[in-house]
Amino acid sequence: MLGDSLSAEYGIARGSGWVALLERQLETDRIAAKVVNASISGDTTSGGRSRLPTLLQKHRPTHVVIELGGNDALRGLPLSMTRENLVAMTRASKAAGARVLLVGMQMPPNYGSRYTQDFSALFADVARAEGAALVPFLLAGVADSPRAEQLFQPDRIHPTAEAHPVILGNVWPVLRPWLTRG
Repeated sequence: MLGDSLSAEYGIARGSGWVALLERQLETDRIAAKVVNASISGDTTSGGRSRLPTLLQKHRPTHVVIELGGNDALRGLPLSMTRENLVAMTRASKAAGARVLLVGMQMPPNYGSRYTQDFSALFADVARAEGAALVPFLLAGVADSPRAEQLFQPDRIHPTAEAHPVILGNVWPVLRPWLTRG
């Protein structure tokens, strides 16, 4: 798992984030997979790209989940750079023998409709072009929930522990068959 604060349990108790819940789900479903959570709060696609070669060499994963890009958008970084980094991480993971799952993100409309639409689309574009699996929007059912205000910490960026089972519910239907496929 290569992610940012959304996967690194920012602001919530250790063991209550969606990646920890995923580990428990794997045990419950008796899927023999070890999760290495290499997520760092504040990380960007550039940071993930620079860290990935060492992680691939050290852990030799069969599957890589990339949940990065939100901080790129929050900083208004060029979408071409985010796309290039996602492509490079996907290709490096595949070259190391791993399957890749990209986890998409969306931004609020205050970034401008063009940037918001293009940012959202880039995850699907990269997944399609590179043959990666895709979760279209990590925070579906959280950010667009009628209870969204209650599902986010006071910073209105990071989900509360109550939201993390919903987040796992977005990832698990894509991840489970992807892990168990021959």
